[in-house]
Amino acid sequence: MKFTNQSDLALLLLRVTFGGLMFINHGMGKAAKVLAGELTKFGDPIGLGPEISLILAAFAEAVCAILLVVGLFTRWAAIPLIITMAVAVFVVHIDDPFKKMEMGLLYLTVYLAIFMTGPGRFSIDEQYRKI
Repeated sequence: MKFTNQSDLALLLLRVTFGGLMFINHGMGKAAKVLAGELTKFGDPIGLGPEISLILAAFAEAVCAILLVVGLFTRWAAIPLIITMAVAVFVVHIDDPFKKMEMGLLYLTVYLAIFMTGPGRFSIDEQYRKI
């Protein structure tokens, strides 16, 4: 599917904004915990154990967020982010007021949209597709 330049710029803006904010505000802290060996100081929302839960969340929120920003393996990178946000919204914050769930829903919606549309022309994925 070919997009107009405006659609491609919009996808770039979404990828950089939501990937970058996820990395800066959530991924860096979780990745630092993993690298420091602080694996037990994390919740266990789906019963995998705090260590595995932290590693999976750090992978999604740090590694996959950066992949999203640059547009590399974009659809694949969106999947862990979608899962992480779905768990945050529908498991961790399910009993909280809507205001507490709102940010997770926004991230989830954008990651779903990026998964469905792809990264757009201004991405590494698109540049390699042309080769």
